[in-house]
Amino acid sequence: MTGPPGDVIGGAGRSLRRPTSALASPSVVLFAAMFAAQAALLVLSPILVDMAADLGVSTATAAQLRSLSGLVAGGVALWVGLRSRPRPLRDVIGSGLLLLALGSVGSAAATTFTILATAQLAVGVGLGLVLSAALAAAGEWAPQRPAATLAWALAGQPAAWIVGMPIVGAVAEASWRLAWLAVPALGSLVALGLLSLRPRGVAVRPGSDEPSLWAYHGSRTWALGELLAYGGWAGTVVFVGALLIDSYGASPVVVGLVLAGAAAAYVPGNFLARRRVDRGAGTILILGGAVSMVGVAVLGAVRPGLPFSAAVLAGLAFVAGWRTLAGSSRGLSIAPACRLQSMSVRTAAAQYGYLVGSALGGGALAVGGYGAMGAVLACLYAGSVVLHASSGRSRFRPRAATPPPAPGTAR
Repeated sequence: MTGPPGDVIGGAGRSLRRPTSALASPSVVLFAAMFAAQAALLVLSPILVDMAADLGVSTATAAQLRSLSGLVAGGVALWVGLRSRPRPLRDVIGSGLLLLALGSVGSAAATTFTILATAQLAVGVGLGLVLSAALAAAGEWAPQRPAATLAWALAGQPAAWIVGMPIVGAVAEASWRLAWLAVPALGSLVALGLLSLRPRGVAVRPGSDEPSLWAYHGSRTWALGELLAYGGWAGTVVFVGALLIDSYGASPVVVGLVLAGAAAAYVPGNFLARRRVDRGAGTILILGGAVSMVGVAVLGAVRPGLPFSAAVLAGLAFVAGWRTLAGSSRGLSIAPACRLQSMSVRTAAAQYGYLVGSALGGGALAVGGYGAMGAVLACLYAGSVVLHASSGRSRFRPRAATPPPAPGTAR
């Protein structure tokens, strides 16, 4: 008896046994893995000031840890998808979760900033592994319902905001070190436990005639379009807290509630997109980018009151969930034999998008205030719309003369 096919990197394969529990379903396991990865990203925000003071560095210096882990995660994601030898997806996700757990424990135990930065390197590597392989697994582990499984996997990220942020805030009252243990470390261990219920699968080395992701028409415009869109959304998330505080004198508690509300709005947008993503991913990317372009410009320039800005942010988060699923789904559809490559590129686009959005948004904010910041982030969204529109709505097709083998075909 064989299990679900495709639990591999770089090709099709067959699992060694069937999952024995509903907890081993792809949706549950990938939701938990993405929750843990997002928790490792978000924990820095509420503890940054206390952590910096305890370790004797400035808040600005401590804030560079997010850039460090993002750079490492993006680089690892590209390496996994484009350079690494084939391994079962479960092994890659498991390695990433283990590194997230170790990096989180190391961060909690750090006695110097150097030790903390070293621990964050482990976190960055873990992020690159988990985010790439987990999204690729949504297509490989559930070939009959990839959109639904992908929606559940992506829902793990806003769930980390909704559930994790209150926990981090509560335990950080006692010590910032407990925040690393209570959410990312524990979340990674729980996800590892669920992952252990999955069949390991068999890695199959790709055939020499299998083209790379870049051999397919539309792959480059899709990747660059996603980088720009993630830059627009990341810049919004990075600076919206400061916008609310500077514009309305909002307290950190109020800002946290507004961000949690935005995360909650992301979830229905994510699940709504799965109903149309199989045939309408291109349309969703174009419309979603256009709506986000207008919304972020309004967020920066029009600020009549806190409820209005909170509502605009929630709308942007809803659309972000809508278009993120479409972007990931379209990446998976570029070439079924190159799913890991496309999701690795998607992960790198998301991580480097933080750097692009933070740098351009911060520069515009320093020069022209929040109105200029909103305009610059809107330009990033506009660029993504142009790129996705230029790729057309037709099916992706390989440049190679011979099409790649169908998923599940033995090579």
